[in-house]
Amino acid sequence: MEYLVIIAVCFFASVVGSICGIGGGVIIKPVLDATGVMPVTTIFFLSGCTVLSMSLISFYKNIKNRKQRRKGDFDVRFVGLLAFGVVLGGVSGKWAYQRVLACLPDRSRVGAIQAFILLLVTLLAFFYTVFKSRIHSRTIQARPVILLTGIFLGLLSAFLGIGGGPINLIALYYLFSMETKQAVQYSLFIILFSKLASLLSSLLTRSVPDFPIWILLLMVFCGAMGGAVGSTINTKIPGRTVDKLFRAVLLLIAGICVYNIFLYY
Repeated sequence: MEYLVIIAVCFFASVVGSICGIGGGVIIKPVLDATGVMPVTTIFFLSGCTVLSMSLISFYKNIKNRKQRRKGDFDVRFVGLLAFGVVLGGVSGKWAYQRVLACLPDRSRVGAIQAFILLLVTLLAFFYTVFKSRIHSRTIQARPVILLTGIFLGLLSAFLGIGGGPINLIALYYLFSMETKQAVQYSLFIILFSKLASLLSSLLTRSVPDFPIWILLLMVFCGAMGGAVGSTINTKIPGRTVDKLFRAVLLLIAGICVYNIFLYY
């Protein structure tokens, strides 16, 4: 039964994550934490691998879309600088996670810390999307700010093990005045590099937890399939529908985070 739960959660989360640009980890991590099917540290790593496969497939399908490329929606210089910052932040976030883990006598307590921070981020994202039309966004072009934005997003996503999720979109909406579909594309790119940095950090520091290899393969496969389905759906629905789905998912995540805070504290 628990394997069916893993399949369903990973596939559904990857579909929704690809549509909304939130990665899927923001759903996979707290939901699997709540079910208790695996230790928190194992879920942290496997969720990252799942999100990596989802973002890779989703991003590939997005850049392959010739119509988007003709519109000039993808700025290579901008996204390259942002990605560099994400990698730096991702390594720092992974290091911070390991430090917090080492300081806690009960490793499951890190789940409560992650759930609390994710709850704050989720609520911030929800209220921003509700009042987005009343908030004056900015169009920042300064390279240091772009780099610092990438570092912050990479650090937060790596520490939480979610791939960036809602905070990516809020940063892209507010700091760079992006439309929904364009922000989704950039967010998937941020998630891709964030999870690559996190995975490489785990391998280099030999902090990969023990788990059956077939679970990794199963979750990665579900992530890839979910990413393919979600990116296809994204091209067929309007931006306002994506916004509504995004808000609904945020409320779901907030509820799960509250449950996890009490579960692991």
